[in-house]
Amino acid sequence: MHSTDSPQAPALRLVGLTKNFGVNRVLKGVDLELIPGTITALLGANGAGKSTLIKVLAGVHPQTAGEVQLGSEAVRFDSPMAAARAGVRTVHQRIDDAIVPGLSVAENLLFEAIALKDVSPIASLRSLLPRARSIAATLDLDWDDAFLRQDVHELGIADCQMLLLARALATTPQVLILDEPTSTLSQNEAERLFAVVKKLRERGVAILYVSHRLSEINALADRLAVLRDGRIVNAQELPFDLQQAVTAMLGEGVLADAAELDELYGDDIALSIRDHRIFAEGPALSLDVRAGEVTGIIGLIGAGKTELAEAVFGARKLTTGAMELDAQPYAPRDPKQAIARGVYLVPEDRAAQGMLPGWSLMRTLSLPFLTDFVRNGVLAPRRERATGVAAIDRFAVVATGPEQSVDSLSGGNQQKVMVARWMQRAPRVLLLDEPFRGVDIGARRVIAQRAREQAADGSAVVMICSDVDEVREIADRIIVLVEGRITLDARARSISNEQIIHSMTEVA
Repeated sequence: MHSTDSPQAPALRLVGLTKNFGVNRVLKGVDLELIPGTITALLGANGAGKSTLIKVLAGVHPQTAGEVQLGSEAVRFDSPMAAARAGVRTVHQRIDDAIVPGLSVAENLLFEAIALKDVSPIASLRSLLPRARSIAATLDLDWDDAFLRQDVHELGIADCQMLLLARALATTPQVLILDEPTSTLSQNEAERLFAVVKKLRERGVAILYVSHRLSEINALADRLAVLRDGRIVNAQELPFDLQQAVTAMLGEGVLADAAELDELYGDDIALSIRDHRIFAEGPALSLDVRAGEVTGIIGLIGAGKTELAEAVFGARKLTTGAMELDAQPYAPRDPKQAIARGVYLVPEDRAAQGMLPGWSLMRTLSLPFLTDFVRNGVLAPRRERATGVAAIDRFAVVATGPEQSVDSLSGGNQQKVMVARWMQRAPRVLLLDEPFRGVDIGARRVIAQRAREQAADGSAVVMICSDVDEVREIADRIIVLVEGRITLDARARSISNEQIIHSMTEVA
């Protein structure tokens, strides 16, 4: 583990940093120092103010009061470009805010260089390719010219995340802020990122590493700060007391030891899949999913998890094999038909696939079931509002009320709304694709508890993820998927983490 030989002056210091949005004070006097050659981990529950703090440092929001000191100078960044020019680079968790669809991968890699006029804005795509390859090589990304020429919109989430990381590291920053950088990465990609972060630390970069994954914090960080309700409430040097940190983050009593899951056993087969090929050249897969229990499907990126969920939900055409729902033929041509049969999906990318910008919490909840909220052809806002109030209460959503815009909520609270949307009715099959992505421990527990309650009430709940600890937190049965084939199918209590990991890395 890295340690500094002698105290150094902070690269960046926050003194009493305050940020208000109208009458709502989100940051309430944050004091924090980022030291050169040191990784400072920032831990906080959803709604604690992490995103607001990051956006102030990145030049997205101006501070209301207090100081941001870069070296010995007080600074105010009036734009992300101003922060980048000063050597403060940020990789945000929300990818859709940082990439530009319609431009190529190469142009997105060089987007900030073009904006800073290090590269001519009228340069041809062909002339940009050598520098784009050089930037990609920062993370050992072997992206050829064909890959760099394609529209960035065609990339998956993991590739977009790697693109943003490479772009931020195109020049060695003075301060690097990483917001949940591994939330979309495979284990191999995450380890590649860790190696780069450690090299940057050795070069003297001050790094703020925001993550809810305690194992990453323990492995990487030199210092730890906990943000709660807009204030730093706990600060630690190595060795960390992570139990103390999480208790400070969530409050006393929230982290009472979770009782071992009351195992659920389903009897009736709700969904049956026969001889389906997730990938055209891959093996045929057959699978039964039972009502009354939680089935966890785990696998690395590229295993076919999301593709399988989308086929069941009617968002992807089932080209091979057949499905049955409650022993009746089931072949939805689109999500509307799946919803009509009680098959619901909480998608992997909630912002792009589950939310409409500017829509209220209550309207977001009612969207798939508008007929339930219409009387004589007219929308009934009282019913919508009552549903919103019930969801806020049941899922402990931190919101000013059901009229609040859903995209103004923190990530964890948005995810609670996404899950609550599909639990208004009793689903026959509820598919949860990466439901804990970017979600803190408290929100995870709420979502897991409600999902298990739904299963206990008779639904077939399918939880799809790539994290062993997360699948163990919720599943009664665990299925491992590798390149479209099942390599393990067992009751969760009968297998070890080592067996799961081994099955995830099996090769054909």
